[in-house]
Amino acid sequence: MNGVKKFFYGYLIGGVNILLGAGGGMLTVPLYKKMGMTQKEAQINAVATILPISTVSAFIYIYNGDVKISDAYIYLIPGLIGSVLGTFFIKKISNNILTIIFSVFIIWAGVRLLFK
Repeated sequence: MNGVKKFFYGYLIGGVNILLGAGGGMLTVPLYKKMGMTQKEAQINAVATILPISTVSAFIYIYNGDVKISDAYIYLIPGLIGSVLGTFFIKKISNNILTIIFSVFIIWAGVRLLFK
């Protein structure tokens, strides 16, 4: 994948992440796999890619008054705990199982959104 494509995909990932609220990770994982990473490596690198994008977006939304921190606490604390636990569990799960979990989650999220 050449530099122009990578730049375009990065732009797309950032835009989708903002428009869909972290949907950029669902694009990032397949792109990293296309570059030759395993499922585990792709998911771990996707988190590292999405973190700064989401952080900048969150600061902009907070600065503009679009987010009330008090509304985010209900998910923030358990989400942080889940992320710490996830970093330990991902090491014990095979790439094949992670691929299945990732695929099922994407399908489930898509179907759920279609029928809501």
